[in-house]
Amino acid sequence: MSNGEKALSPNYSKYDRKIRRLQKKLARQQKDSKRRNNTRIKIAKLHNRIADTRKDFLHKLSTRIINDNQVIVLEDLNVSGMVKNRRLSRAISLRSMVRV
Repeated sequence: MSNGEKALSPNYSKYDRKIRRLQKKLARQQKDSKRRNNTRIKIAKLHNRIADTRKDFLHKLSTRIINDNQVIVLEDLNVSGMVKNRRLSRAISLRSMVRV
C-alpha cells in the first residue's frame, strides 16, 4: 500500500502438497473403483478449502482497506496474461490476489 504496509496471504503450500500427493495417487488407481472415487472427492474438498480461504482473506482485506481509507487507487495488471507463464503462474496467482 502507499504507506508501505504489505498484506500477507495465508500459506497454501500444505494444501498444495496434499493435492499433489493425492493426484499422484489418483493417477495410479484403477478407473471406476470406489477408492478412486473417494480420492477424487478428497481432492475436490481440498481445492474448495483453498478457494474458500482465498475468498475469505480477500473479503477481509478489502473490507479493512475500504473502512480505513477514503480514496482507493488501483493498478491495472494483465494477470490473465501473466498466469500463462507455466513456471511462474502459481507464484503470480498467489501474489496478485494480495496485491493492493
